[in-house]
Amino acid sequence: MPTEVALLESRALRVEQMERVDVLDKVKSLVMLPDGIHLRTEDVARYFEVSTEVIKKVTQRHRAEVAENGLTLVRGAELREFHRDMVSLWGGEGAESYPQAATQLTLYTRRTVLNVAMLLRDSDIARCVRAYLLDAEQGLRAGYASLEHRVTQVESCLAGVGTALQELGPVLNRMSHRLDSLDRRLDVTHQVVGAMSVRLGHMSEDIVRIDGRMDELARNLKDLSRRTSKQR
Repeated sequence: MPTEVALLESRALRVEQMERVDVLDKVKSLVMLPDGIHLRTEDVARYFEVSTEVIKKVTQRHRAEVAENGLTLVRGAELREFHRDMVSLWGGEGAESYPQAATQLTLYTRRTVLNVAMLLRDSDIARCVRAYLLDAEQGLRAGYASLEHRVTQVESCLAGVGTALQELGPVLNRMSHRLDSLDRRLDVTHQVVGAMSVRLGHMSEDIVRIDGRMDELARNLKDLSRRTSKQR
């Protein structure tokens, strides 16, 4: 687990924590400019309860790093446009109290403030932010360990399932052969039944013909009987 000193000294460790901007408001309320995105150097100093000079020195020593995490410097036409936007967002009577920089303005984002918290040594607020980050890291590592244990248990269960499936394979093969045999026997039975059906059809035709001949014989016998009676 990384320590506070490691976090102060290692830029790579700080990069790993740069998405945890939610930690800032857990330690202390962060007062933003009217756009809800930026802060001034004075606002950052007020948050960490240090002087603006301390914040300026930290950002100067780590200029490239904090610039990657949202630190910007606006001046000229860009600064005037930014002030107009802030005054418009401020609105009402409070617009008059909005402080406007004369020539240039350094702007921070939440990400920049978190970066400063991981660089600022002499601030109790910064130390609290780092403590939150490290506690969260420890909890995350514990969660990973628990998840890894559960995955290991699942893997062991799957190994047992694999063995059972291997043992079940021959049984399924035998059942498949028996079902194939039953299918063949049913096919033969269907053929026999079909042949019997054809023969019964032929027998039915023969019976019809016999019935016709029997009727004809009965009529002939009746005619013979009548003729015999008349001769007498």
